[in-house]
Amino acid sequence: MAGFDIHRVLDRLAKERPVFHSEADFRFALAWQIEKMKPNAGVRLEWPFSLDGANRYLDIWLRTLGIAIELKYRTRRFSIEHGGERFSLKNKMAHNYGRYGFIEDIRRIEKIAADRRTGDRSEFSHGYAVLLANDPLYWKVGGEGTNDEQFRIHEGRLLTGTMAWTKGPSNGMTQNHKHPITLSGSYELHWRQYSRLPTENGEFRYLAVKIV
Repeated sequence: MAGFDIHRVLDRLAKERPVFHSEADFRFALAWQIEKMKPNAGVRLEWPFSLDGANRYLDIWLRTLGIAIELKYRTRRFSIEHGGERFSLKNKMAHNYGRYGFIEDIRRIEKIAADRRTGDRSEFSHGYAVLLANDPLYWKVGGEGTNDEQFRIHEGRLLTGTMAWTKGPSNGMTQNHKHPITLSGSYELHWRQYSRLPTENGEFRYLAVKIV
């Protein structure tokens, strides 16, 4: 457990992989970077666990360190040739779902922490919810009065307590996004630079929230 620094891992990864094709690409690259830096971490992808009576999967579980990691990759339109490889990213415009999903990742890891005395969770140390984006609408303060106002994740925001849609769930929302989210901890959000590439929407920043 000692010596694991998610920011150091991401800084190292950014030098080799400043951009990713997809969230799955990001997940695999991060897991491989951890394996290179911490070869005894016991890296596992898609680790199964139970949450609220349903089967779920953690993006990354560091078995010997007891560290859980959930990832999100939210993008704006982007195209560049980098390192002999073409990257073409699409707009993921559902910012409300992107914000909600990130906060739900925090709740999931809190739940694992609360249940850590059963099964493999007895070795739980802490977790991270990570969001990487090249879309400033995630880290900038938005307008007031929107339905997802309580789920904002801009720079300096304090996430705590119960958050819900201010006007109620809208028609067409999936069941996974309708419910309020209640966090047991408090998390002040600070975005960090990940990479900057010479093209439109080429600035990537990330959030890495630690959950204990």
